[in-house]
Amino acid sequence: MKQEANVENKPKKTRKPLTFATTQKINGYVFLAPWIIGFLLFFMIPIINTVIYSFNKVEVGDTGGMAMEFVGTNNYFDLFNTEVSTQSQQFIRVFTDENSNVLLNTPLIVIFSLFCALLVNAKYKGRGVVRVIFFLPIVLGLTIVTDLITVSTGGDVTAVATTATEESGFLMSLFTRVGFLPESVISFIVGVISDIFGIVSKAGVQTLMYLAALQSINPSLYEVAKIEGCTTYETFWKITFPMVGNTTLFIFVYTLVDLFLASKMSQEIYAFAFQSNKIGVGSALSVCFLLNVLIALVILVLILTKVVKLDYGK
Repeated sequence: MKQEANVENKPKKTRKPLTFATTQKINGYVFLAPWIIGFLLFFMIPIINTVIYSFNKVEVGDTGGMAMEFVGTNNYFDLFNTEVSTQSQQFIRVFTDENSNVLLNTPLIVIFSLFCALLVNAKYKGRGVVRVIFFLPIVLGLTIVTDLITVSTGGDVTAVATTATEESGFLMSLFTRVGFLPESVISFIVGVISDIFGIVSKAGVQTLMYLAALQSINPSLYEVAKIEGCTTYETFWKITFPMVGNTTLFIFVYTLVDLFLASKMSQEIYAFAFQSNKIGVGSALSVCFLLNVLIALVILVLILTKVVKLDYGK
């Protein structure tokens, strides 16, 4: 009886409660679990097959299916050997141009989306109406809005941007004659103006992300800054910009990948693989394209971690 009483009176071991940081990590893994499962099931196998095809000459077999002949790195050599085919020259030119366009337009889209989010988030009369007008194209879809503009103007929407570029030529020529700006800067401005419709059309989702990040900032931080006499400029660089650092990194990555997916490289891959019936060469081009995107992402993250103050919740 005494032994039973001692067993009952013995304190039970209690588990230590999870720390807040551990709980955050678990929630993050649970949130990522559907994506990880989907990636392993639907993306990993095609990626592995693409790598295998890139080292083989793939053709349709006599009895159906695929017939593969191992050719090593010949498919990659054909892509970059300009002496063998003019297609290689076209590929290298498109590859260089698209990389330049993506690396140039990514920061422009991010800066423009942050600027738009700051305007939409500002407090003024009629802010609700402005938000509806601004985000209506995002809700309806850019294609629908483009069709409406085309119908209302009776022409192609890209003609509007072209006309604006031609009308801004006077200002650019004036800067050139006066020597106000270097020629390289003037050509950069002309390129940005000519592609202004594309920049605006691709900044909608990023603006929503920035708006959500801005509204999640604790208002007491701005109240303290106001009491301390900080200017709007100081408030932005000391509070707003550091608090949206993680969002900025995510938006940069999202924009870079989105621009690469919409680039002409995807069309070149389709042309090699299906139109020219060179599945092996198209697969090699896909592998090069994937490596190019990964290298660009690594460089982007390394640069941003030095410029943007990030908070990983440590």
